Amino acid sequence: MLATISVQTSAGLEPAYSLSSYLPIFIYLAGVLAFAVGAVAASQLLFLKPRKDTAVKLMPYESGVDPIGTARMQFDIKFYLIAILFLVFDVELLFLYPWAVIAYSDGAEPMWRATFGRIVFWEIIVFLVTLAVAYVYAWRKGVFRWR
Repeated sequence: MLATISVQTSAGLEPAYSLSSYLPIFIYLAGVLAFAVGAVAASQLLFLKPRKDTAVKLMPYESGVDPIGTARMQFDIKFYLIAILFLVFDVELLFLYPWAVIAYSDGAEPMWRATFGRIVFWEIIVFLVTLAVAYVYAWRKGVFRWR
């Protein structure tokens, strides 16, 4: 049986750091890595996947458009606008989720709620109204129309 060794720290007598307490995490990490490497290796073995190359399968494909002409041709701005709008509304969720967890969780401090609760609530309302105005503006400009 292993004896625990105690160390005197500024906080008092504490058990010494032991790497063996992290052994289950290392075993799990090794299992995950083995599974990932095994899955990639198995997908590349010839006998596990159907392989029938045809001219259509070997042809590059992007955005539903047949690859005709040079790769340097310009394409419509709508792809960029949709991507930017996706990022804007995705970042909005990144701001809303932590606020909702802190503001409405049972573990929130009552003093924080009393002091900052209303201020933060109205800041979030202003943020959402600004996003709604941006959404209406994009809608009026026809960004969401797929021509």
